[in-house]
Amino acid sequence: MTHVPCLIPTASSSCSSLLPETIVAPRPMLQEIFAAPGDASATGLALAQLPGGEGGSAPLFWVQEARAAGEAGRVFAHGLPPRLRRPVLHVFVRKARDVLWAMEEGLKCASLGAVIGELHGNPQALDFTASRRLAVAAERHGVPAFLVRTGGHAELSGARRRWRVESRPSLPHPYDPKAPGAPAWSLDLFRARDMRPGIWDVGYDPAAHRLDLVSATGDGAMAERPSRYG
Repeated sequence: MTHVPCLIPTASSSCSSLLPETIVAPRPMLQEIFAAPGDASATGLALAQLPGGEGGSAPLFWVQEARAAGEAGRVFAHGLPPRLRRPVLHVFVRKARDVLWAMEEGLKCASLGAVIGELHGNPQALDFTASRRLAVAAERHGVPAFLVRTGGHAELSGARRRWRVESRPSLPHPYDPKAPGAPAWSLDLFRARDMRPGIWDVGYDPAAHRLDLVSATGDGAMAERPSRYG
């Protein structure tokens, strides 16, 4: 396995010159991230783009729809990587339209570090107009927004970046070959306005708070399993 560090833009990356088309600092924009039900990779990708350490103390505003929370579990702030720990304002709602309303209201608060919303499937309330409103609010008030979609498929959207992500077998543990290592994901940036779309396999380094390109993942049998996206 080989690691090629700092090729994916994260808030802590210091190698922006390697890919001038990428953006190192998190931009206030709406990103839409799709994953299969029960796959936490979409949430992981959102968190990996937040600033860590002293530069990332602003609170998170996190809205979960009931079905999405039923699949992934409720937010547990103490489970965040140490460099990402900060106050988390958690809102639990029953309906998709309430997620969208709460996200838009949260984006009006410029002191927030980011707004994350989780939705299941393709709710009728999430049309182009709703996503466009979120994108405009994020850019107008300078707050990054992430719309995590589980069990849904891509339709017309106002999101500036759109991803499909999938968990891969974890990286080898540095001290115990039988223990799980750092998480690894397959990323598919299939639409973006500010960078070139592409496909990457990455590992998340929680100590450095960055994404590293990886050439392969740890478990061969699992790696050969077909993607849930076909």
